[in-house]
Amino acid sequence: MPGVRTLLLLFVSVSAVAHAALVISRDDESLGSQTEARIMKRRSPADEVGKIEVHSVKVDIKVASRFAHTVMTSIVHNGAGSSKEVFFDVELPKTAFISNFSMEIDGKTYVGQVKEKEKAKKQYDVAVSRGHTAGLVRASGRTMEKFSVSVNIAADSKVKFRLTYEELLQRKQGQYELRTRVKPKQLIQHFEIVADIYESQGIAFLDAYGTFITNELLPLVEKVVSDTKAHISFSPTLEQQKKCPDCDGTLIDGDFYIKYDVKRETQIGDIQIVNGYFVHFFAPPNLPRVPKSVVFVIDISMSMRGQKIRQTREALLTILTDLYEEDYFGIILFDNRVERMEPSLQPATKENVEKAKDYVRKINERWATNINGAVLEAVKMLSEDKAANRLPERSVPMVILLTDGDPTSGETNPDRIQQNVRNAMGGNITLFCLGFGFDVSYKFLDVMAQQNNGLAKRIYEDSDAALQLHGFYTDVASPLLSEIDVRYQEKAVDSLTTNNFKQLFNGSEIVVAGRLSDNDLDNFLVEVFAQGVDEEISFKGQASTREWDVIFPDQEYIFGDFTERLWAYLTIQQLLNKKETGPASERENITARALELSLKYNFVTPLTSMVVTKPEDEEKDDALIADKLTEDQRQRPDALYVSPRSMVSPRYHYPPVTSVDGDPHFIVEVLEKNDTLCFNINDTPGTIFNLVRDPALGVVVNGQTIGDKKVDPGSKINTYFGRFGIVHQKLGIRLEVTTKGIMVFQGKVHSTLSWSDTASLKLPSVELQVIKDRSLTVALKDSVKFVIILHKVWEKHPYHQDYLGFYTLDSHFLSPSVHGLLGQFYHGVQFEVSDLREGQTPDKPDATMIVKGSELTVTRGWQRDFRWDVKKGENVPCWFIHNNGTGLIDGAPSDYIVSGIFKTS
Repeated sequence: MPGVRTLLLLFVSVSAVAHAALVISRDDESLGSQTEARIMKRRSPADEVGKIEVHSVKVDIKVASRFAHTVMTSIVHNGAGSSKEVFFDVELPKTAFISNFSMEIDGKTYVGQVKEKEKAKKQYDVAVSRGHTAGLVRASGRTMEKFSVSVNIAADSKVKFRLTYEELLQRKQGQYELRTRVKPKQLIQHFEIVADIYESQGIAFLDAYGTFITNELLPLVEKVVSDTKAHISFSPTLEQQKKCPDCDGTLIDGDFYIKYDVKRETQIGDIQIVNGYFVHFFAPPNLPRVPKSVVFVIDISMSMRGQKIRQTREALLTILTDLYEEDYFGIILFDNRVERMEPSLQPATKENVEKAKDYVRKINERWATNINGAVLEAVKMLSEDKAANRLPERSVPMVILLTDGDPTSGETNPDRIQQNVRNAMGGNITLFCLGFGFDVSYKFLDVMAQQNNGLAKRIYEDSDAALQLHGFYTDVASPLLSEIDVRYQEKAVDSLTTNNFKQLFNGSEIVVAGRLSDNDLDNFLVEVFAQGVDEEISFKGQASTREWDVIFPDQEYIFGDFTERLWAYLTIQQLLNKKETGPASERENITARALELSLKYNFVTPLTSMVVTKPEDEEKDDALIADKLTEDQRQRPDALYVSPRSMVSPRYHYPPVTSVDGDPHFIVEVLEKNDTLCFNINDTPGTIFNLVRDPALGVVVNGQTIGDKKVDPGSKINTYFGRFGIVHQKLGIRLEVTTKGIMVFQGKVHSTLSWSDTASLKLPSVELQVIKDRSLTVALKDSVKFVIILHKVWEKHPYHQDYLGFYTLDSHFLSPSVHGLLGQFYHGVQFEVSDLREGQTPDKPDATMIVKGSELTVTRGWQRDFRWDVKKGENVPCWFIHNNGTGLIDGAPSDYIVSGIFKTS
């Protein structure tokens, strides 16, 4: 993929915190969960004008033969009369490895050391046990990871942050891309982006621009490009950054891009050798396209309803238009059933494409998710057509799977599905897996794709999802070679990275690195064998080791032994993939080798952490740990339930969520079934219901309903929750949450938080985080976590008034004896659904459900989850249980009515 550079955000936040720690993480179980008791209210930089000054921000990028080395440096000065806390936010590519982090405070530099993850965790736990904190909020976007560091700065002192990371740029659609997102959020005295690029093959083209750059700023983008070198800089003055002459707003808010490609004059590619390590880039020019035989396998289960299915139709219509006439294609739709568009693959003639488009326009969602049956049907389709000689002899066979959920029909065991698909494809078919959204088991798809010579990609549920789908297809639309085997002179090299590849696509590149075993080798022989459009072809060439010592430019363009570090980076990445897909008997050795290289080259990978520890003779001994995410651990970037405790131990996947929201809609996620149940409870306003009661832990949650301001005669009375009481008897905690505010009682301590501010409250037994006018996260110590959503309506609305929604996270912390309208479902519920049939509404089928010994008629419908979008909510498909949940809940709704908001029995 294109290399995505750094997002550098730096903003100031003031608090009474005395000490902080850094955590940059890939593993959600790598850190403890204790935090220092404190109250923190974030303020904008405007609140502290003239006190905290961001003196400089610099992004320094060096690229030597596609290997990028980025150093981000920022200096902050505290000119106030007291200590202040500063937050340093950075976004960097999710494929990059951090190789250094340091902070210079009062003339002392604290440098990170990369350690094995478990050893780093122990060091961190020691610091936590002494009452120190972790100050990192971790979030991630599509291609980036966000790290936020907080550090306390004494009065009239400076801190310098320096973060370094490295990454191999991947060629995509004929170019490499460096993207720097700049959002300093304030005017910076010295702001600079500098990039030096060296490519010995020669630079074919280079472009640099910014999404925020106006005509006035355009002359500040300086580009100096020679045959093999490029220097790009962007350094606006303080005045040039301003939105207007008399305001403090900054124009610097967006993405800065550098895009380029290299010259390709030889078929064998480019080989560079430095200090005994070599790297070989192979992307021969002017190759004819090889036809492909592709089967699109499309999930049309119920969860694809709405925007997902519309975007899938839109993307498929564009993809079908882009097919070449020599290609063959097929479409398979699946829910619990599997359906071919045509019995066999069709040539991509205009007539067949138009016929397929008509078919695609009629696609609608149905029910379950039979991934196993659908992919095996695609393999069967390709195999049948190949055996019958209906496909071009040298066409490239591939399957593109799109799904948004886990398998729920047919074979549902992920390991068995992977084995079935691997056996069926037999190494002869490439599988690409597209996971739509965050409900999908990405690791399952990723491993299955890699086992079959392909790759997986997450498609994000945004307005541009159709463009994402089409963009992925474009990457693999034009195979040039297949079965590529890259060979080097026998006994001349060792420690090779992968040198066998299933395909080479137009606009991409193959990269192989290794170590020379004979340093006296004068000429380095290279051979590449592959299958082309008509026949097997080969490329041969030599590289002279003596040339490379003299052709490299000045050191300003090169950072150390970059070929060795490139080899290590590529080797670690491939070992991490092999660790997931290789034989179980080899995984221990593979992991050990990846860990060894991570430590040797000081890379933060999923196996290591970087620790920065202040000297023991200091008054405090804070531990700062840098860690890194894997794609499977990445969470929704706008998740509301990232609480203060999640800064230390976040969850990077969807936990099961049981909730009540709306008027009032109860939603119960059932992970074992990958499905959801829902029901409503109707009663008079003012009724108090017990939602959660755990007698073993002493946790109780009650909710009181409210009604509309006005009800027209003969109309239904709508009720909502307007007040919650949360009790933890053992911790001595009581919380009362209303639409007006939040009150916390612990012994004689009484604290109040307002919905009108973003603020955090940390007490020894509970942590609260308020997002202004949006949500409250309640994290009980070593226990369950709740999120309460505030729904605000127009103050003068004639009917409606503000109300609350309640969501339970980490419910597994509660005991098996937990009960209540929600609590009874925390440890799962067993049910079976059958006899799917037409209901009263055409798009809401009925079915028969067996649950708790009862046979119920249920309806497939939708409820709204408001965690991600407080105003509109997100549709959640569910089985609706009628009559106030009768047959699903234990007893009757009246059994859950209590007399007081803090009533515990």
